[in-house]
Amino acid sequence: MADIKKEQEREELHRAIWAIADDLRGSVDGWDFKSYVLGTMFYRYISENLTNYINEGEWAAGNADFDYAKMADADAEEARDGLIQEKGFFMLPSELFCNVRAMAPRDENLNMTLETVFNHIENSAKGSVSESSFAGLFDDFDVNSNKLGATVAKRNEKLVKLLNGIGEMNLGDVKNHDIDAFGDAYEYLMTMYASNAGKSGGEFFTPADVSELLTRLGTVGKTEVNKVYDPACGSGSLLLKAEKVLGHDAVRNGFFGQEINITTYNLCRINMFLHDIGFDKFNIACEDTLISPQHWDDEPFELIVSNPPYSIKWAGDENPLLINDPRFAPAGVLAPKSKADLAFIMHSLSWLAPNGTAAIVCFPGIMYRGGAEQKIRKYLIDNNFIDCVIQLPSNLFFGTSIATCIMVLKRGKPDNKVLFIDATNECIKVTNNNKLTKANMDRIVDTFANRSEIPHFAHLADYTEVAGNDYNLSVSTYIEAEDTREKIDIKKLNAEIAEIVAREASLREAIDAIIAEIEGDEA
Repeated sequence: MADIKKEQEREELHRAIWAIADDLRGSVDGWDFKSYVLGTMFYRYISENLTNYINEGEWAAGNADFDYAKMADADAEEARDGLIQEKGFFMLPSELFCNVRAMAPRDENLNMTLETVFNHIENSAKGSVSESSFAGLFDDFDVNSNKLGATVAKRNEKLVKLLNGIGEMNLGDVKNHDIDAFGDAYEYLMTMYASNAGKSGGEFFTPADVSELLTRLGTVGKTEVNKVYDPACGSGSLLLKAEKVLGHDAVRNGFFGQEINITTYNLCRINMFLHDIGFDKFNIACEDTLISPQHWDDEPFELIVSNPPYSIKWAGDENPLLINDPRFAPAGVLAPKSKADLAFIMHSLSWLAPNGTAAIVCFPGIMYRGGAEQKIRKYLIDNNFIDCVIQLPSNLFFGTSIATCIMVLKRGKPDNKVLFIDATNECIKVTNNNKLTKANMDRIVDTFANRSEIPHFAHLADYTEVAGNDYNLSVSTYIEAEDTREKIDIKKLNAEIAEIVAREASLREAIDAIIAEIEGDEA
């Protein structure tokens, strides 16, 4: 009962948060405006997080009335170096969210005040080990953008609304912070923005149910992992699901990811902070993973979860260096220039630890197309790297109705078989999209863990069967869909037809008799 009440409270909070976020944007497209809402939320979070950290230290030392937010800037400066070492950044009391918000309605230069505060936060980390976690974090929060208003006065009016709106979000008391509230609200807002943005939002956002399924598949039998990695990490939802599924300290050595889009890269780092992941526990890079991977010094990874972009173009064999790249060379061929999907697979496999698992969302075409893609599949099967292929329902992702697949890779398999699971019908319909329930996920994960053979649902194929199918990995090749059509009894049907024909004949005779009688009367 308590869980139901908590879930209801959470839903109410989410509805209230979305109402505020939606109201704040006014006439601006929500997708364009998300950086302002999420950036302000981050500003509030780190202000309260730092204040709470300092206050708790003072209270523990017996200074019960201390409040960092009320401290003079000059006095606070003395703690700058120590706090940068411990928290990765520093903020003066006057620059905290609560104090800037209190002054905002009377601050004619609010846009410049905020720009200065954001620069100070980023600059405080410069030259320290946390620099890469904070550099450029507020780049997408343009206080002078026309999206906020045509004049400075109009922009400042919008900024005041933003500060008040985010300040009114019920995200926990400063003294007793519910860590989940900020991260949870962030994930919810990202889901809402993505679902309302159509294709542009769906391109980089993996819904929570799919994220959870991937993580559960990647951590079967484990209570902790050394590191989690996503080569196309988007806003970081997949990386953070490992923390949610396993527990806060169960990812021992941190979260690693790479993202090519700078706006999304900034959102990913903000997401890390809002989930209480310290600056020293994550390393997110902004580069093209296939051409310029940034984590050579951090691989291999015990858990890799990813939803890479479907069938994007890449350099492929136009770049003569790539065929000798240790990530791609083993297959002897590169993924086609017009379809980079299997390049992401090869990259992930290359960086997978011997005891690790990679669970990757795939475009279905890579499972059956010929040419270079077939040769790469042959390499993966011949070397026993593919553990499982799962066919997912259609319409799980925002912006596309495609029925995607999951490929699970392992380096240390105990057998030389591939499990195929047809989870096409494992979903419920919610508004325009399908969704995986806990029961759906449980069935898929249990079948995967037990490597079960279940008619019309799961088949364990040995190497010769897959090779005999020309290395086709489409689930439909191995699992026959259940025939749900009504079974017809031919004998019974023929008897019914004969009866109908007999009734029809006697009816005709009766009609003929009536007609003859009528004609006789007329005569």
